[in-house]
Amino acid sequence: MNVSRTGTGAPVVLVHGLGSSLGTWDRIVGPLAEEREVIAVDLPGFGKTPPLLGEVSVATLTDALADFLREEGLAEAALVGSSLGARMVLELARRGHQGTVVALDPGGFWNAQQARFLKGSLIASIGLVRRIQPALPRLSTSAAGRSVLLAQFAAAPWKLPAELVLQELQGFTAEASPSLDEALHALAEGPLQAGADPSVPHGTVVLGWGRQDRVTLPSQAAVAAERFPSATLHWFDRCGHFPHWDSPEETTRLILQSTS
Repeated sequence: MNVSRTGTGAPVVLVHGLGSSLGTWDRIVGPLAEEREVIAVDLPGFGKTPPLLGEVSVATLTDALADFLREEGLAEAALVGSSLGARMVLELARRGHQGTVVALDPGGFWNAQQARFLKGSLIASIGLVRRIQPALPRLSTSAAGRSVLLAQFAAAPWKLPAELVLQELQGFTAEASPSLDEALHALAEGPLQAGADPSVPHGTVVLGWGRQDRVTLPSQAAVAAERFPSATLHWFDRCGHFPHWDSPEETTRLILQSTS
């Protein structure tokens, strides 16, 4: 996997979400690196990591992440995931990962109706962004443009740095994220996230949820907490789907406190 490493201290591995890349963490990497070694990864088929050979699913992406952690001596490292990445780190906890897991707005806890809406809305959003790629450099510099383009994902998209918005939206193309469409299908139509197995011990689990999340709705937090009954639930009051965008300081504090 393509990775970036910065800082020193106990390792924290950052796992991005659907259609994203390691750059999604730019607002928190610096502050985290003052106290931790921060390892941000590009998942297979996203960013600069080549796609998997064969099926793309939540399970196969998680297997690839587990292989990476084992090969890099990070089998007990703290893991922080966002969206799809959050679901993956929860799955590793379910399998017995001993390091702390912080899952920010994870997928896989929706009902059938919510899954259909999720898939339809994301397909529409991705299709629109792909059609307007030539205009993105101009639109991303405008507060109004950022508000329209990221209304589904951020509570205050107009406040986000233009370079972060442009980088994220350029990742929606098939060239930048060749596994995006297949991963979206697997996420929305595949099995739901299974809960913790009482017979399999795991490390501390922290769930972080934005109260204004329009992708993995706040009501799904109760489902996630029920399936991972030992988890601590932290609410981000003024955040959408990506707390590390809307509230980077609070997100940094949560990660540092959870992994201390």
